[in-house]
Amino acid sequence: MKGLQGKNALVTGATSGIGQAIAIKLAQCGCNIAINYRRTPESATDTEEMAMEKACKDIENCGMRSLLVKGDVSQETDIVKMVNSVVDNFGSLDILINNAGIQTECPSHELTTADFDQVIAVNLRGAFLCARETIKHFLSQSHSGVIINISSVHEIIPRPKYLSYSISKGGMENLTKTLALEYAHRGIRVNAVAPGATVTPINQAWIDDPEKKATVESHIPICRAGTTEEIAAAVAFLASDEAAYITGQTLFVDGGLSLYADFRENWSA
Repeated sequence: MKGLQGKNALVTGATSGIGQAIAIKLAQCGCNIAINYRRTPESATDTEEMAMEKACKDIENCGMRSLLVKGDVSQETDIVKMVNSVVDNFGSLDILINNAGIQTECPSHELTTADFDQVIAVNLRGAFLCARETIKHFLSQSHSGVIINISSVHEIIPRPKYLSYSISKGGMENLTKTLALEYAHRGIRVNAVAPGATVTPINQAWIDDPEKKATVESHIPICRAGTTEEIAAAVAFLASDEAAYITGQTLFVDGGLSLYADFRENWSA
């Protein structure tokens, strides 16, 4: 991808799934990658530790530098330290990928304040704080930069029992547009990628169940779930100079899920 060679990127929540695929794709395009993780290697499970090691090895196999940066994106002090660590180790930060996210399934009338606040703190407040600290760096160095928020089709499609998640992604849409408008004249581009149903470890329950998998795919016009590599390719495009005239947009990578699939057959007047 044009313009990515030699750039330094920070990917939050990058030890598995979509985040790991994005980190590897950007490394393949010539970026040095800072991999954000939440737990220390000492407290991580064997699976988590192996995922961190694999992510670093895959990046280094591309001939690029990797850096593990610990940080809970729901904690402001962690985010400040994380961004400063990337700048100190790489010399600069050019690309931020706000990928870290969580979700809680619960009937809305039973959703606790604590669970609601935690999802908002990670998915929306955390994305804002990461963007804020990154923009501070961009402005201090008087250079252009790119921020890409990993949103979801649920920024526009309501998702019952996932109220806090849907709200966080709806807020991310406006976060993307507001920052894009405010800083475009400083050479800072802000966009979002909104995945639909994607084959990731968090979705393994329905992926491994033929009946549930068929139900999910029945709502997707392309008739299959997406792959993490397909999401990562869209992110790399928006991060590159190929997308130099694009800002404030959400690119839906969802197999047509956001096209109101139930209207494929005309049942309305």
